[in-house]
Amino acid sequence: MGCYDCCMRCLGGIPYCSLVATLLCFSGIALFCGCGHQALTETERLIETYFARNLQDYITLAYIIQYFQYVIYGLASFFFLYCIVLLAEGFYTTSAAKQTFGEFRSTMCGRCLSSSFIAVTYVLAVLWLLVFAFSALPVYFFYNMDVTCHTIDVLTETPASINQLCVDARQYGLLPWNAVPGKACGMTLSTVCKTREYRMTYDLYIAAFAGAGITLLALVHCSLYLAVNQMYLRKLRHREEERRGYDLYGRLQRDRGGTLWSPYPANMSDIS
Repeated sequence: MGCYDCCMRCLGGIPYCSLVATLLCFSGIALFCGCGHQALTETERLIETYFARNLQDYITLAYIIQYFQYVIYGLASFFFLYCIVLLAEGFYTTSAAKQTFGEFRSTMCGRCLSSSFIAVTYVLAVLWLLVFAFSALPVYFFYNMDVTCHTIDVLTETPASINQLCVDARQYGLLPWNAVPGKACGMTLSTVCKTREYRMTYDLYIAAFAGAGITLLALVHCSLYLAVNQMYLRKLRHREEERRGYDLYGRLQRDRGGTLWSPYPANMSDIS
């Protein structure tokens, strides 16, 4: 076998759909976990600097942020291992591997394992849909804040009651209702929106939201691919059983030294 044939043989055994899903999942999780972790840190800094003066007002928020950061560590580790396992499952069940390495073979354990991966991936996709929706909340908060700041900048040319335009962190549950000041209004809010910390936090949340969407897309793609591949393998198994039946029929013919005739008539009209 030449070098070209060997390379084509190796490339033919790669499960490209599983590979694409794995790369999407890796990139989405990296984007969500990395940007989400840093965005939570910057959010705590913004709340501490502009929306709360007393440590007791945002100490609960600080603990919640720390808790979510630990959850992010766990998610990154879990999906890193799970994507590797899914890629290995793709190599095991791909039809390209079947065509490359010989005739189809399947065991009951392998079929049960493949079905389990389909079910687990589907459940993860449903759960991650909730994470995707939850990651949209901070984007919504910062979007409202950005729109309010833009309105204040427009009204500065024609001064009006811009101090009535506020963003209250207490309304979003970030701070208790007795927090002081708990909100930023007017030119103070406009100044906050022009800071580097605000712009970076807003961009990080958008990137984390996009990462959650990419991960959801990868999980849906992977679950669909595994389901279709499982159906294809089941079809191959039926073909293999039919081929064995034909081989057995031919062997019986050779053993009898003639043709095996069916005891039943070929045409039902022949029955008198």
